[in-house]
Amino acid sequence: MPFRIALSGLNAAQTDLSITGNNIANASTTGFKRSRAEFADVYAVAFEGISDIATGNGVSVAAVSQNFTQGNIDFTERNLDIAVRGQGMFVLNDSSGQSFTRAGAFHVDREGFVVNQAAQKLQIFPAVTGGTFNTGVLTDLQLLTSDGPPQATSSITASLNLSSSDSPPATVPFDPLDATSFNSSTSTVIYDSLGTSHTSTLYYVKTAVDNQWDAYQYIDGNVVPSGGASPITMTFNSDGSINGPLSINYDAVPSGTGADPIQVTLDYANTTQYGSPFAVNGLSQNGFTTGRLSGIDIDSEGVVFARFTNGQATPLGKIALANFPNVQGMRQLGDTNWAQTFESGDLLLGEANTASFGLVQSGALETSNVDIAASLVNLITAQRNYQANAQVISAADTITQTIINI
Repeated sequence: MPFRIALSGLNAAQTDLSITGNNIANASTTGFKRSRAEFADVYAVAFEGISDIATGNGVSVAAVSQNFTQGNIDFTERNLDIAVRGQGMFVLNDSSGQSFTRAGAFHVDREGFVVNQAAQKLQIFPAVTGGTFNTGVLTDLQLLTSDGPPQATSSITASLNLSSSDSPPATVPFDPLDATSFNSSTSTVIYDSLGTSHTSTLYYVKTAVDNQWDAYQYIDGNVVPSGGASPITMTFNSDGSINGPLSINYDAVPSGTGADPIQVTLDYANTTQYGSPFAVNGLSQNGFTTGRLSGIDIDSEGVVFARFTNGQATPLGKIALANFPNVQGMRQLGDTNWAQTFESGDLLLGEANTASFGLVQSGALETSNVDIAASLVNLITAQRNYQANAQVISAADTITQTIINI
């Protein structure tokens, strides 16, 4: 009997050594969660129960439990390195189905999918119109490989100051090629429906009437009328604020590139006439040309934005996070992945930065939660347990030999 009891102790100590060694080996593994052996004593049970004088039959490994506490966050400054601060796991997808991980080292494969080193695809809630996300559907995150579509300019916002100190130009009539025939001008680049750029130039001529200006718009050197008329007369109040018009709807003009005609509305609501010199305080338009993918950004709520060379950013989706009622019940798959089991309970999907899930940190990775110092102490303890049980076998063998020699 002592042999079997000591043997069970050796096996238990060997298991403890293996688990501790595995923890130490994975001290630098991204997203790794340390494990521990849990032991239980063994008693022989008869029909009537355990005897009051039972000495026990050794030890058994009751369970190998995992510790899912948060690891440290290391900043990498690489956008596709992602960590979760708090509850939640990334959802991965491949031909064998879904798995879950805390290791967020991803890259882009040849087809544009965001994958880990095992070619498993990161799953997201896809973006829909209006800046919202379909949280009822999971899809693989894939970056756009084609050019981002252009947007034709439909409005220009001009925040200017036309100087009330100016006098009407000496040269009449107005000629855009003669700088002495107008007081001020400014220009901006606009775009047609094919993304081709055009130059919109605005000219301002002070009239002989107080607080009154004539405004012209030219696109690529051609005058653009409003309601068939040009110029448009702008008037100001005595306090310098604009009286009208606050906006001008210009007629559509050919683009000359095969695109749709260009038609813009000019917003002058923030334009003034003060005694200070002419100033362009703001001049913006809402169009843009085509753009190639230049990178991606991920915010703290897990929203993935595709960033383009034209300065635009398009939301592709929101990273899905997973949790389970009993994470200890999940099955380890290797590659710091886990699978759902009956013991883990039903899958809970959600969004980052909500009540049940933590934040997403882009440009960072969660390190292993292994404590090297504590693991080395456990290693020494397990080794001593192994040696002690080996000594029990040696003592039992000595006793046996003594009995044989009687």
